[in-house]
Formats: sequence, C-alpha cells, structure tokens
Amino acid sequence: MGFFAHVAEELQRADAWWTILVGALVNVACGLLGCYLVLRRLSLLGDAISHAILPGLAVAFMLTGSRSVIPMFVGAMVVGVLTAVLSETIHRIAKVPEDASMGIVFTTLFAIGVILITRAARQVDLDPGCVLYGEILNVVLDKRSFLGIEMPAALLPLGGTLVVVVAFILLLHKELKIVTFDAHLATAMGINAIVVHYVLMAMVAATTVAAFESVGSILVVAMLIVPGATAHLLTDRLGWMLLLAAVHGVISAAGGYLLASHPAINTSVAGMMTVVAGAQFGLAVLLAPRYGLVSKWLHRASLALRIVREDVLAILYRWQEAARQQPLSTRDVSASLGGGPMPAVAIWLLERARRLRRTAGGLSLTPAGVEVARGLVRSHRLWELYLAKHFNLPLDHLHEPAMRMEHFIDERLREELVDAAPDASVDPHGRRIPAAANQSGEKS
Repeated sequence: MGFFAHVAEELQRADAWWTILVGALVNVACGLLGCYLVLRRLSLLGDAISHAILPGLAVAFMLTGSRSVIPMFVGAMVVGVLTAVLSETIHRIAKVPEDASMGIVFTTLFAIGVILITRAARQVDLDPGCVLYGEILNVVLDKRSFLGIEMPAALLPLGGTLVVVVAFILLLHKELKIVTFDAHLATAMGINAIVVHYVLMAMVAATTVAAFESVGSILVVAMLIVPGATAHLLTDRLGWMLLLAAVHGVISAAGGYLLASHPAINTSVAGMMTVVAGAQFGLAVLLAPRYGLVSKWLHRASLALRIVREDVLAILYRWQEAARQQPLSTRDVSASLGGGPMPAVAIWLLERARRLRRTAGGLSLTPAGVEVARGLVRSHRLWELYLAKHFNLPLDHLHEPAMRMEHFIDERLREELVDAAPDASVDPHGRRIPAAANQSGEKS
C-alpha cells in the first residue's frame, strides 16, 4: 500500500484521529514548557525531572494502591521540585558543575524509581515498560462518554493539562519572560525568580506525569526539548517560538502516527513521533532562515560574491585612475583576484547590473560603476589614513586591513573618518582620495 493511500485510509478511522489528538495534546503541552527550558539552558533539567519523578509515582502508588491522577500528580511534583532543589544545592555547595549535579540527581532518583516500580509490579498490574516507554495506541481502548461523545479517557486529563499549561503561561507571561532572559533584572523588579523557577519545574513534573500513559517517561524528554529547540532556530521572538513549538508538536503527533501505523513500518507510535520531531529539528538545522546551515552558507557565498564584485570595480577604477592606455581584460582581472569561477561570475553580474561593459580592448566601468568604485576607493584610502594617523602603523601594514574594511564602510562612517582627519585629501602613500559623491551602493 502506498503511503498516501495509507494516510487516506487511516484518516477515515475515528480511533486514528483520537490517537493523533492525544499525541498532539502531549506534544504541545511539553513543547510549550520546553521553550522556557531551552531558553534558560535547562533542557537537561527537564530530562532530569522527567526521569527522576519515577520514585514519586512509585511511592504515591504504594501508599494509595491506586493510579488515580491526584496522588500521582502530587508525588511527581514533590519529587520534581526536589530534583531541582537538590541539583541547585549540589551545584552551589559542593561546587560540582551544574550539568554534573543534575546528572547525579536524576540518575540516582531514576534508578530508585525503577527499583520501586519493579517491586510494586510483582504484586499488582503495574507494567514498568508502560511507565518507561508508553503505548499510545492503547488510549483508544479505554473510552468514556463526555457530552454524549465517546472519547478516550486519557483525553480529559491531557486536555486539562494543556489548558493549565496555557493558562500558566498567559498568567505569568511577564514574569516567565523576564526571569527567562534576565533573572537578576527580575529580582530587581521585585519578581521572585526562585519561586517562578520552582513553579515552572512543578509544571514540568505535572505535565510529565500526564504524558506517562501515552509517551512514557523516556520519550517525553524529546517533547520537552526538541520542539523548543526547533522553534528557537526559526525565530528570536518568544511569542512566535511558543506558537512554532506547538505546531511542531502537532506535526510530530500526526506524522509519527501515520508513519508508525504503515504496514511496512509497523513500529512504536510514540517512538516514531520522536523520530518525526527529530527530523523537523534536522530540517530546521539545515533550512532555518537565519541560523540554518544552508542559509548561513548562502549568506557567506553572497557576501563573498559581493566582495569580489566590489574588488573588480576597485581594480578597474584604479587602472583607469592611473590613465593606463591598455584596458584590462577579463583574464587580467580574474588573475589579479586569484582566478577561479568567482571573478567570472562577478563580472557577469556586474555586466547585467550595468556597472561595467566589455569593449574590444577589455573591460571598462560605466558611469554607475565609476560611482560605486569611487566610494570603495575613497573608503579604502580614508581607512588607511585613519590607521596611519591614530595607530602609527608602518605603510606596508595599511593596505591589507583597508582591503577588508572598504567593503563595510558606508557613507556615514566615511564622513566620520573625514571628521577624524580634516586634511583628508591624500592617503599615507600620497595617492589622491576621491572626493565624496552620491553613493548608490553596490547591491547587485
């Protein structure tokens, strides 16, 4: 069966929609809180809490003999906050690195939790694998009627958890934002950063508990980290980051379920949701508009090409300034820039932009090209004059830094350089500094 035929068939089943909805609720709730963990560089603490609350769950179950929501939430939140407190205390008192202190606390508590759950499972129907790995497909087996609609019983607590998380973010938006970006400023403004921190940790613990039966203790870690990390690559604004993390969670839920349920794959749904989340992060690493590898490469390539274009203009300007009779050929210009394909591409682009033209004898600047080249040479020689005047550098140390800086000096900075050297008529080598002119900028 083809993938799209499989998708069409699955989306006709009500159980598929319920499963995707349950996964989306978990992913969005974890993703929203994860944004703050990622921004505060506390992703490992979210990992620690999601593992370390196991003993809280085990003790709550052993004391009450029930897996009801309230005891589990209380046990998880107590141990979750305890994890944050112990990690900070060990880091501060024992002078252990912060990541090491979190690792010590969560691995110890996690191991204790596994032992307690394993012992409890000997007498009762409590599957450690369900707690650790989860089985989201089973949520549709236990349904309840709500407002006349048969829906999975897990939907109500998960939906309630998401509502609480959204309400928490809306009510404490200002406090969370200030504490996240500058805890010292928050304290100076009268915001108790420690309380906000521990309330956030309690929310992480509570959300982790709600997610246990669907994605388990281990896989919920991905939902606390990956959506926030992906959104952080895509935007620098907190509001958009939260929205993108939520969208990321929904896509992970739908894509993970549809892929995992395909007969050719037939694997863990929760695990595939995590894989889809990781795939989205990988795409963001490559294609994010500002921080992606491709965009960075394109930016560097564009900058390199702009510099070569400007170097071509400056070379032709200096050649014409020296009143040489023989014009420069394309081969001459390319050789002066080290050869390779870049100078040829730069010359072609400059021709299209009408900055230079080809003649029978070689290359020459158009009036527009002269205008841009004059600004570049003026920047170069003003910078040499500035370095010689204020840093007393030898003459043979002036050209190279000026060659680099001439591409980043605009008209405003040129005027500041003139103010710093009122006698700016010739450079330290005795060459005339071109007069100021209206600069159109080399944008092509």
